Amino acid sequence: MRRVAYFFGSAAAAGAGTYVVIYLYRWQWQRAILCGVLLLVVEVMLLGIVLLGRLARIEERMRDADRRQEDVLARLREKDARPAGDRFRWLDEPTSRTYVFVPVLMVTGVLLSGLAWIVQRIASATARPTAERRLAGRLAVLAAPDPARNADPHGKNDLDEVEELDDLPPIGARGRHGRTVRVLTVGVVGAALIGALVVGLADLTQTREEDAKNSEATSLLLKVDMRGTNMTAERESLAAHQLWERCRDSTSVPLNRATLGKLGDGLFAGVVQPALTDHDRMRLRGCLEDTGLDRTHLTVVGIGDADADDD
Repeated sequence: MRRVAYFFGSAAAAGAGTYVVIYLYRWQWQRAILCGVLLLVVEVMLLGIVLLGRLARIEERMRDADRRQEDVLARLREKDARPAGDRFRWLDEPTSRTYVFVPVLMVTGVLLSGLAWIVQRIASATARPTAERRLAGRLAVLAAPDPARNADPHGKNDLDEVEELDDLPPIGARGRHGRTVRVLTVGVVGAALIGALVVGLADLTQTREEDAKNSEATSLLLKVDMRGTNMTAERESLAAHQLWERCRDSTSVPLNRATLGKLGDGLFAGVVQPALTDHDRMRLRGCLEDTGLDRTHLTVVGIGDADADDD
């Protein structure tokens, strides 16, 4: 399921990023902003999926550490369950050739046992309840893995297939080297792609000095589409003129004259002077076709040069 989420999230992020570049090239800022917001949302979603996966792995490791800690703590407390008669079992063994030292050994054993009993009572009275748990937590890393968890359903154990320690490579040597190479490779490739994207986008969207057109003006044929039940011809004309006036200053050269006339059926004809270069045409088209008014969409049907003797 996580791989499916990664796939669709990566596809959505790639599509949103692609359209951000396309709309920036077309000088359609509103659409570029919308795609940029969508790209940020998808990136946050992917980041959340990654963080949830990391948190799940951390919780699993903490549960494993707790289980090992409980195992070590249980082993440390096994001494309390031993019978009292087994502490001096060596006294019951026959000593056929050490009759002379038996009284000395018995007295020494009694003294040492009494001293050990006193030390044990003092330690049990002054020790904190969390001391054993803290000691078990420190010793958990040295505990052997649970054979029941690593056992195979067919009766095999993973520990039987482990190689000798002398034949294994040093811990972390190969992994660190491979990880460093992968990080460097991904970093270099990512930096190259980002640099190429920035340079290419800057080259596409920058304003260049272009040769002036031989024509005196540029004519445009526009179509306005509006959504709603009470969209009259007056509202349609008002929306078209609002978009036209807003985009008059989107070109690199000032437009001394920019007129817009209504042709009917949602069509409008516009004439600007002086004649626009190819780059200014793209900027004016992008501004007009961008989403600027509510429930209004303007399409540039055609654009071309016009001379003084044209009708």
